[in-house]
Amino acid sequence: MNLKFILQNLEDIVASIFISITTVLVIINIILRYIFNSGLVWSEEVATGCFVWSVFIGAVAVFKHRGHVGVDLIVKRLPRAMQWGVRLVTDLILVALNGYMAYLSVLYIQTSYTKMTPVLGVSSAYISSSVLIAFVLMTAYSVKFVVEDLFGKKEVEA
Repeated sequence: MNLKFILQNLEDIVASIFISITTVLVIINIILRYIFNSGLVWSEEVATGCFVWSVFIGAVAVFKHRGHVGVDLIVKRLPRAMQWGVRLVTDLILVALNGYMAYLSVLYIQTSYTKMTPVLGVSSAYISSSVLIAFVLMTAYSVKFVVEDLFGKKEVEA
């Protein structure tokens, strides 16, 4: 793997690492509980945190490729120029919504900063920060989409 590939797929790689850690910890804990009647006390907390990170960073990976489900039955029947206009307006709305969610994420992290996790005793802001990172990245990708709409090809993929 080269650096360009890693940077182009960073969200996918990070989400994959976190979901892999989650899966391995859950499997190890299941085996330990069935064989030794005792599991790793901290594994559930770490697995949950890794799962949260995989969900939010994975959502960014899908968003980056415009892979989220959308209903475009009516839009696809419009002329190409109108499709472009709908896409531009949608991307502008996404800039605003993702930006606002990033702002709300900051507020959420501020309230969760003093809340400690029950087993490890670390700030739950480490887990909550995945929400902020996800919405900041989605805001950045939304801005990129708007720039592409304005200065790229004005046609929509069929």
